[in-house]
Amino acid sequence: MTSFSSLGVPAAITSALASLDITEPFPIQVKTLPDTLAGRDVLGRGQTGSGKTLAFAIPLVTRLAASGEENDGAGRRRASGTRKPRGLVLAPTRELATQIDRTVAPLAEALGLRTTVIYGGVSQARQEKALAAGVDIVIACPGRLEDLMKQGVVSLNEVSISVLDEADHMADLGFLPVVRRILDTTPAGGQRLLFSATLDNGVDKLVNRYMQKPVTHSVDAPQAAVTTMEHHVFLAKDKDAKKLLINDLASGAGKRVLFTRTKHAAKKLAKVLTANGIPAVDLHGNLSQNARDRNLAEFSSGEVRVLVATDVAARGVHVDEVELVIHVDPPAEHKAYLHRSGRTARAGAEGTVVTLVLPEERSEVQKLLRAAGVKAPFTPAAPGSREILDFVGEQAEAVDPASRAAVQAAKAPQQGGGKSTGANAQRKRARRGGQGAGQGPKASGQGGEASQGKSASGDAGRGRRRDGAAPRGERTASGARGDRTPARGDRPARDRSAAPRGGSAPVWSSTTGGTSGGAYDAGARSGARGGSAAGRPARSGPRRASAPASNARRGR
Repeated sequence: MTSFSSLGVPAAITSALASLDITEPFPIQVKTLPDTLAGRDVLGRGQTGSGKTLAFAIPLVTRLAASGEENDGAGRRRASGTRKPRGLVLAPTRELATQIDRTVAPLAEALGLRTTVIYGGVSQARQEKALAAGVDIVIACPGRLEDLMKQGVVSLNEVSISVLDEADHMADLGFLPVVRRILDTTPAGGQRLLFSATLDNGVDKLVNRYMQKPVTHSVDAPQAAVTTMEHHVFLAKDKDAKKLLINDLASGAGKRVLFTRTKHAAKKLAKVLTANGIPAVDLHGNLSQNARDRNLAEFSSGEVRVLVATDVAARGVHVDEVELVIHVDPPAEHKAYLHRSGRTARAGAEGTVVTLVLPEERSEVQKLLRAAGVKAPFTPAAPGSREILDFVGEQAEAVDPASRAAVQAAKAPQQGGGKSTGANAQRKRARRGGQGAGQGPKASGQGGEASQGKSASGDAGRGRRRDGAAPRGERTASGARGDRTPARGDRPARDRSAAPRGGSAPVWSSTTGGTSGGAYDAGARSGARGGSAAGRPARSGPRRASAPASNARRGR
């Protein structure tokens, strides 16, 4: 039996693989490793789950650790801050990039190399920090990597090994122009590895432009060929029956992935299943990276058994022990069917794939399965039937939606607990602490002369109202709280001849009998705030009537 050692893999790598319970190479690895370790350009084709990631991760780490003038023979390079990327892996989605890093990082660490992941949808600050600290291998999505290159954050002028994973999917997403611009910045003559489930849709242009006499290795035809995967097609009579079938199929005890065509449908279905006692999480493009990671972690750990996803999870999401994949909405083309189905029966494990079909979708699905190389009869299925329950097998215990909501709430970041010293924050804390409304935590000392630089009188400060009433929120001698204003019917008539409010502040007074005019009494400013109006001409002309004058005209 072929072993990794017999293929030329260093002992440090074989030990790292053994610690991950990987002891025997897969066919794609057996075929490609001799050429990739020798430095040749290689085209590798294999179905999802066939071991392509390790097929390029092993030579990438091995050759980088053994190269470079600064290498001390143990894979340790010069000071980390001076490291520039020498290995580059491009992937079409952040899920796939993250998955690749989980495979590459343990091998790189065994040889003293560093990796980092670069993708969009998150702040680039952490990525800049990792690059500044020095890395050997960059695993990136093309869009964000090009942005960082334009900003001068990263340079690829020392890259000696470039890997393109799922190149056909990058072509589908329109990334090929960006990929070409990125590869143009890498040194000519470096080793180029291209791995994909299919080698079409413009991938040949990349091959002709960047690869030198590539060796092609293929272990699978671009059709379904996994012998441990069963395919079933269930025909529902209408949409209502389909909804009930989804609930039945999702109720099993094992992990299952349900694929929908749209993000809205994925989000809605996850909520419906959770409300029906089947905890489910969603995965789609509208989620933030933190939400994606959190939902995937819950599904991977088994805390929830159902993942409802769009095609964003069809590539690059590897979760062990997924026993069932359900195509809730049939995919648009056969490659998507193969990649979706590849979430189960991975690495030699067994798995089942179910496609739910409405009568009007039957002809299109038949064409789809024919192109994918799948032969499966269309079986009429009734919700709750003995055939469906036998197919599902052991059912999981229903979970109360309220309990699930409580668990989610406990995990959510807690609000409050800030340390702001602003007046508004202190008033909010005072209210939460049960203190009187409007009474700040610094009732004493904040309303006196020391805290009021604008008034020479303590009564004019915050602690004492200008009319002599008790401050708001404090009780008077009679036990009543001081209020902002008395009731409208209890207001005393205003005497315009009286001194202005506060004893010294200037006021507007109407001299036009209620029209929109008024005269400013310049003499009233004398002594206000310690100032003087001497030498200042009196203002005249039409002025807007003051609020007291307007109220008087209305008989208030």
